[in-house]
Amino acid sequence: MTDTILSPVLSRIDTDLEHATDRLLDLLRIPSISTDPAYKPDCERAADWLVSDLQSIGFDAAKHPTTGHPMVVAQTGGDGPRILFYGHYDVQPADPLHLWDRDPFDPAVEDTAKGRVIRGRGSSDDKGQLMTFIEACRAWKQVHGQLPANITIFLEGEEESGSPSLIPFLQDNTDLLRADIALICDTGLYGDSTPAIITQLRGLLGEEITITGPSKDLHSGMYGGIAMNPARVLARIIADLHDETGRITVPGFYDGVPELSNELAAAWDDLDFDAAAFLGQVGLKYPAGEQGRRPLEMIWSRPTCEVNGMTAGYTGDGFKTVLPSQATAKISFRLVGQQDPHAIRDAFRAQVRAAIPADCSVAFTPHGASAAGQMTTTHPAFDQARHALSDEWPNAAAFVGCGGSIPIAAYFKTYLDMDAMLIGFGKDDDQIHSPNEKYDLSSFHKGTRSWARILHAMTQA
Repeated sequence: MTDTILSPVLSRIDTDLEHATDRLLDLLRIPSISTDPAYKPDCERAADWLVSDLQSIGFDAAKHPTTGHPMVVAQTGGDGPRILFYGHYDVQPADPLHLWDRDPFDPAVEDTAKGRVIRGRGSSDDKGQLMTFIEACRAWKQVHGQLPANITIFLEGEEESGSPSLIPFLQDNTDLLRADIALICDTGLYGDSTPAIITQLRGLLGEEITITGPSKDLHSGMYGGIAMNPARVLARIIADLHDETGRITVPGFYDGVPELSNELAAAWDDLDFDAAAFLGQVGLKYPAGEQGRRPLEMIWSRPTCEVNGMTAGYTGDGFKTVLPSQATAKISFRLVGQQDPHAIRDAFRAQVRAAIPADCSVAFTPHGASAAGQMTTTHPAFDQARHALSDEWPNAAAFVGCGGSIPIAAYFKTYLDMDAMLIGFGKDDDQIHSPNEKYDLSSFHKGTRSWARILHAMTQA
């Protein structure tokens, strides 16, 4: 139920939706691709855009330089709880461009069979999401002249490229960023109409291995059979990473992996997850993880080892009969519980080295290592947010897990000693990191209304 404080804010959000959408489209036009140095000026431009927009609302906003892309921090004084909101303004590369139906940085609102969507790179991950919170703050300021809490907005520009500047910035700016609780909007709904509060996240370990055999690519007719082929070595290593039941074979890998509690298992069963429908959306039918595990358990609370890319020999059009000099694979591990990413990295490398034949060598390139995160739901904000979300959406809000990795949640606990709530409004079909990324207009609209409700609920106690 709304009241005289919240109701006019929600009405303002409704009447301002067109202008809010236009502002988001402006931000989406900036190709702030953090992983590619060619787009560094665009990352600066996106940070400047956000500083200007936040200043127009009344925030004390500034761009903070780092050794990489800048951070944006905006603050406003006020009574009530201290709240830190986090989002990221950088985006993934748009490649392959030929698979997009429009220029990824020429965003537009489109009509689809499922409703209106905002189409463009970053629309769901994470510009559309972070703007839901900013638009909620804008509406509060326009209606009441001030925000209902002491709010700090913290926007990062390197999330999609490993966040190399994040931990040093947190360590150097603890007083600037510390709050009673952090809010993170980089997640999604459960299904299409059930709001979700993430209570656990998987960690992430990335490893790139390059196996080198001969000093150059070889003619397969002249050398095939007598020369060791690095692609064959790599294939065997990858095949041996799982046993016949789907378990991962890296020694000590399951140290620190907890079993799912009966209480949590029952709560997840109540969500009626349809694995066949979930896989059917991407042309698959059968769960392929560890045998004997629930589908949601595989996604949210079990660790994984996956090959994200492989390269060896000639991969262009046509055919070239060569034995490659090198074979490379990018392999990621999603981690849970108390798994130690650094211990797993050491064990994985030892297993790979043991499989390298005498005529080959191996080199490793690390790509991040973060532990899993577990949220403490005893903080009163969790129940306040759950009730507020339930008032906005058709279905009651649920506490859920997340198969992805958002290290910032654990970093807030480690470096700022505060809990985090992860609440987002994306959908499974938003195609984040893929061509034709979109964000439902209803997600943008109801997400903004949701944050207004949450801010209201958190400041009424």
